[in-house]
Amino acid sequence: MSRGGAGGKEVLVHQIRIAMERVGIGKAEMARRMGTSRAALERLLDPENGSIALGTLFRAAAALGSELRVELRPRRGAQRRG
Repeated sequence: MSRGGAGGKEVLVHQIRIAMERVGIGKAEMARRMGTSRAALERLLDPENGSIALGTLFRAAAALGSELRVELRPRRGAQRRG
C-alpha cells in the first residue's frame, strides 16, 4: 500500500474482494470466519470509510488464508535527519 488514507484502503478493499472470490466465499461466510458481524464487514469493505483497525485486517487475512504485511519504508527522496 503506497498511499495513506482512504486511497490506500481502496487498494486493500480490492485485494480482500479478489481474495474472497478466489476462496469462493461471500460476505456472510467472511464475517463468520472473522468472528465479526456482517455490518462490521461492510464497514471494512467500504472504501469511503477510512477508519480501520490493524486487528481487523489481520483477521480478514487469516479468514482468507492470507498473510498481511505492514511495513514502514522511507519515501523516495526523503532526507535523513541527524
